[in-house]
Amino acid sequence: MSQVAWFPTIQAILNRVSNRLGDRSRHVVRALQSRMEILILFWMLLFGVAAALRFASSGAPSRVATDLVRMLLPYGLIALAPIAGYRIAMASIPASLLPARPRIRLAHFDRWRQLDPLGARAHPSFGPYGFMASLLVGLLLNVPMRSVEFLLAVPAVNQEAPVWATTIFQMMAFDVLVMNFLYAACFVMALRSMPLFPRMLLFAWAMDLLLQVVIAYRVAAAPDLPAPIAHSLGELLGGNVTKVLVSMLVWIPYLLLSERVNVTYRSRAPAD
Repeated sequence: MSQVAWFPTIQAILNRVSNRLGDRSRHVVRALQSRMEILILFWMLLFGVAAALRFASSGAPSRVATDLVRMLLPYGLIALAPIAGYRIAMASIPASLLPARPRIRLAHFDRWRQLDPLGARAHPSFGPYGFMASLLVGLLLNVPMRSVEFLLAVPAVNQEAPVWATTIFQMMAFDVLVMNFLYAACFVMALRSMPLFPRMLLFAWAMDLLLQVVIAYRVAAAPDLPAPIAHSLGELLGGNVTKVLVSMLVWIPYLLLSERVNVTYRSRAPAD
């Protein structure tokens, strides 16, 4: 049998694998849609226990009620931030909404033909399935990963802590709070096939990078910052920047060139 004769067989195998992965991704997305309330309860329980353990292990327990509230408030806000992002985005984007396309096009790569909103929804590549499902899962996983990283790296501090310690705690808590909110909102926009999702994700990445710079600047300006703490914080912030840049390197080409992304979020299909 000639080598060319193998091509249809290989293509058929790849098509079966692709269809199977597509079916599995649909199950994943539907499971996320139907079990978000359970995931929210699980998140609250998991983070609450982890935050309580972290607070209990603090080397500087509070003896003043107001100081205790000030120490616990950031943990509560971090726990509520992704829920707020999810709830606000879900309330703002009804499932039956046919959103209008942005007037200004930013992605001009390749050749595409425009589809009307109903035509796009009828297209076989419409929906956050396939490889897009892994991006959805990744957006959700960002929430616990960033939160756990904060709990492990930043101890709770009271009013008697030095300025550099309170600055690190407050800035890192603010970073996790903002990014938890944004990534949860991005998740909903992707799930609801909102045309602004790719731009919102770019905004979230840019905000993530900006916050790392702001944290470094604010902490460096704090008096009497110990050199070992500065070094450890620099490694942590550098790791955050690296993770964001890697995510951008992996996902931006996909967001620009994927047929599914263009059909789902830009209402256009490859030109014949």
